[in-house]
Amino acid sequence: MSKFRTIWPTEDKYVEVIDQRQLPHEFVVVKLKTYKDAENAIKEMIVRGAPLIGATAAYGIYLAVREMIEKELDGSFLDQAFSDLRASRPTAVNLFWALDKMSVALDDADDFLKVSWESAAALVEEDVETCRMIGVHGLPIIEEIAARKNGEAVNVLTHCNAGMLGCVEWGTITSPIYQAVQKGIKVHVWVDETRPRNQGSNLTCYELTKHEVNHTLIVDNAGGHLMQHGMVDMVIVGTDRTTRDGDVANKIGTYLKALAAKDNNIPFYVALPSTTLDMTIRDGLKEIPIEERNQDEVRYSIGKNAQGVIEPVLICPITTPASNYGFDVTPARLITKIITERGVCDASEAGLLELFPEYK
Repeated sequence: MSKFRTIWPTEDKYVEVIDQRQLPHEFVVVKLKTYKDAENAIKEMIVRGAPLIGATAAYGIYLAVREMIEKELDGSFLDQAFSDLRASRPTAVNLFWALDKMSVALDDADDFLKVSWESAAALVEEDVETCRMIGVHGLPIIEEIAARKNGEAVNVLTHCNAGMLGCVEWGTITSPIYQAVQKGIKVHVWVDETRPRNQGSNLTCYELTKHEVNHTLIVDNAGGHLMQHGMVDMVIVGTDRTTRDGDVANKIGTYLKALAAKDNNIPFYVALPSTTLDMTIRDGLKEIPIEERNQDEVRYSIGKNAQGVIEPVLICPITTPASNYGFDVTPARLITKIITERGVCDASEAGLLELFPEYK
């Protein structure tokens, strides 16, 4: 399906990723040769998006194993790698899921290098299939709206980026969109710019352009206006962590879109790979840790100037402080349905357990 992936192995068995901080202006590839490179890629948002963070962390463990063997270090080095990678981002549960899978795989391993390499690669392929199946189950929702509109374009509103650039291939929110377009359904996407890091304008617009999907960039606060005037048929967002009761943590501003959708009777969907489920907690507002990032992400905006140089620009008085919460929590009551790789369900414990009975 995809014209590219977001993470891939090299011939010398290192790993390469796209430096997403440079998109959409430049396509820059970064080679990860140590677990510290992987940790930095996650921390500095060279890679971002819960599934891709998990995949990068998994390969980070392989790189740690490789370094440990090559430098003849003891097991404490690998323990430190697990610890450092776990601390690289606090909100995205995929990170911990991926590291747990790698830990279990290595527990039973005779050949650490071979097992860590193959386990990380398998985790990547699992994500690709998970995202594809989210599209399979989300496609009928778009088809139903298209049929109701007699061939007119289905208008989808997105927030942040949970497309293929936040995953490996297909993406979560974009998988139903791409599969609908492949079937000849007319789809138009309203893309929130998603301040402060502009993942919508930089990343979602980039990949929709690459996949030739009709889209329009909007400022974050325009969504409610569009909904009031009947210009949005559905909202679909991703998730970095979803609780047992169906509360969803996603990029800051998601909650406001859910409120506007509720007020205007517009269906609000969450595309959820099961790797982002956290069935150990119930109350998202109280139990999900919300990452607070560097204030300069708010105080500066990054773009390409007239001379073609990518640079940060201060957008407020130099002395003005800024708050930078990375995520907010959308309560389950505002969510129409959750779309998973196993099907579509209510945002509730009962709904999730119907699809994922192993968590009972």
